[in-house]
Amino acid sequence: MINLAMDFEDQITRLLEKMTTAEKIGQLVQFGSFRELEEGLVDAGEIGSLLNFCGSTQVTEIQTRIMRSKCPVPLLIGDDVIHGYKTGFPIPLAESCSFDLECMEETAAIAAREAACDGVNMIFAPMVDVARDPRWGRVAEGAGEDPWYGAQVAAARVRGFQRNDWEDKPHVTACPKHYVGYAASEGGRDYSYTEISGRTLREVYLPPFEAAIKAGAGAVMSAFNDVSGDPASLSHHLLEEILRDELGFRGLVVSDWESVEQGVAHGVAENTREAVKKGLTAGVEIDMNSGIYREELPKLVADGEITAEQLDRAVRRVLRVKFALGLFAQYESPESRKAAVHRCPEHVRTARKMARESIVLLENRDGLLPLSRQAKKIAVIGPLADAPGQMLGCWQCKTDKDNVVTLLQGIREACPDAEIRYEKGCPLPFEEDQSGEIDPAVELARQSEIVLLALGEPCGFCGENASRARLDLPDPQMELLRRVCEANPRTVLILMNGRPLALTRVREVAGTILEAWYLGDECGHALADVLFGDYNPSGKLTMTFPRSVGQIPLYYNHRNSGRPELIRYIDEEITPLYPFGYGLSYSKFVYQGLTLSRTALRPGETLTAAVTLRNESGRGGEEVVQLYLRDPVASVTRPVRELKGFQKIFLASGEEKTVEFTIGEEMLAFPGADGKPAAEPGEFQVFAGTDSSCTLCASFRLEQQS
Repeated sequence: MINLAMDFEDQITRLLEKMTTAEKIGQLVQFGSFRELEEGLVDAGEIGSLLNFCGSTQVTEIQTRIMRSKCPVPLLIGDDVIHGYKTGFPIPLAESCSFDLECMEETAAIAAREAACDGVNMIFAPMVDVARDPRWGRVAEGAGEDPWYGAQVAAARVRGFQRNDWEDKPHVTACPKHYVGYAASEGGRDYSYTEISGRTLREVYLPPFEAAIKAGAGAVMSAFNDVSGDPASLSHHLLEEILRDELGFRGLVVSDWESVEQGVAHGVAENTREAVKKGLTAGVEIDMNSGIYREELPKLVADGEITAEQLDRAVRRVLRVKFALGLFAQYESPESRKAAVHRCPEHVRTARKMARESIVLLENRDGLLPLSRQAKKIAVIGPLADAPGQMLGCWQCKTDKDNVVTLLQGIREACPDAEIRYEKGCPLPFEEDQSGEIDPAVELARQSEIVLLALGEPCGFCGENASRARLDLPDPQMELLRRVCEANPRTVLILMNGRPLALTRVREVAGTILEAWYLGDECGHALADVLFGDYNPSGKLTMTFPRSVGQIPLYYNHRNSGRPELIRYIDEEITPLYPFGYGLSYSKFVYQGLTLSRTALRPGETLTAAVTLRNESGRGGEEVVQLYLRDPVASVTRPVRELKGFQKIFLASGEEKTVEFTIGEEMLAFPGADGKPAAEPGEFQVFAGTDSSCTLCASFRLEQQS
């Protein structure tokens, strides 16, 4: 943990008194390279932060030089550690499908530990944007569409990144991003404008940031986008009035890559001088990479347009984080070296656990899965079946494809006595290697007992600036799927992708579908664990899968309509193909009833919702029991239901359990006209079940405050 509430103010004040204006401005400058310019700024004490620069020896040497200079203030060293540093974990969207907050916290802690070995002390993660449009490529980096669940994941990952349970490496701060509303970019087009009402901002996009701040995040990254005409990186309202005054944030704000300068392109600043003035006064302490703070702030300070107090306030916020991280003490003994823990066995085991929990079973018609290890001839087909670099997904950081276990490798290890043959079948879009022919793959499928077919997106199709207008499988993959399934109905389709896809055509052809996402280093082992039943799949979707792109945006917690029975398309269903929370198991879980401990709730009291389920199968497994609430009549329209609780439980074959949830008044609250949350008296509905379409329902009343 880092503690921004600790009293470093006297130390900071003494340091500020010794610093020149140029040295103070340097603390607000971050560059994404380390060349001749940056090295000169280090020697002059006029740079406070770097990214894309790491390595224990290099970082220690630079930090040592700084601590022996006339401006002994250590650098913040940042990196985009999105889902692993040296050990490759599943993409965050995949991890979120595990509903295992403890394991998500652990993968973040491991990533931070490995990054700290290389001198990194600021991690530009977690991405906590609530994403409702799968056309946007960066949905891969977050926890999906639900603000309440996104807040739980945000807090868990911040706790992990900032666990700092070591003494021999620099401590690390998380930097949740992108504040705020970035995922609402119109049309799913990255960097596009957004239109967000005040209510939607507070109910949907702010909760994960609030949770991250309550978990102790030391930094926040401001976003590229505007919010209803107000660019996020130049917004005093968003950064000072909401982030600091309302949410109580005490850390530093770093811009996204050159996003302060982009105020000129947004059309709210005439030039970079005006952009810098707006950015600093709005509350962006560190400008990432553009260099415009270094260029423009000296003149703005000299001309009195930025006061000494405003400059000191910004620098003080940066120094507070550096003191809280213990960087001054860390580099007083530069001869101490950091013991590397990169990809140690414990980290790799955690990667395998996280990967198998992230897999979602979408279809299992005729019970093809789990497979028997008695099969003697297994075909492994598809352009993603033996593509190690693809398994790392977007933002691969310092991972190495040579460490990746592919599907083909995993199956060969799991079935050493079987004849396992591989055909690529077709190339990926824009892939350098355009080899792969369908006919040999179809013939191999015909000759085999089981076919494992790996299709999906190339990893370059997800992540930043990877928006898509079409979410179907490419035509060559669809042809391969059809012909392989015709040749051998015992085909398991394994999807590898970074976003929900439109799978209507796919589901018509494939009867058995696993959503595997990009699972990282242990992809093949995790898939083998699930395919052969060593692990019973338990993943649940955290983003709705549409039937077609025309339904987007499509999310479960929409507000009701005055004519809900008439909302329709003339050429498509309005329901999703797979709803939020959906995911099958090899077990059969039967929900038997939902009861409430009371039907009236007075302010300050709680009630218990209890749901009973039984495993009516011959196989033990885990189930994510989900609790949803609805406020049918309120002063403003409310969502048709909202996730407010979940429990992941294990049930042995034939076992029955009653799962209880505590419901309190705070779970019923929503922002009022003043922006502050409050619960309104009246009837509330409770739903429980296996996904967001669950039908078990009970109701209670919240009584008026006496």
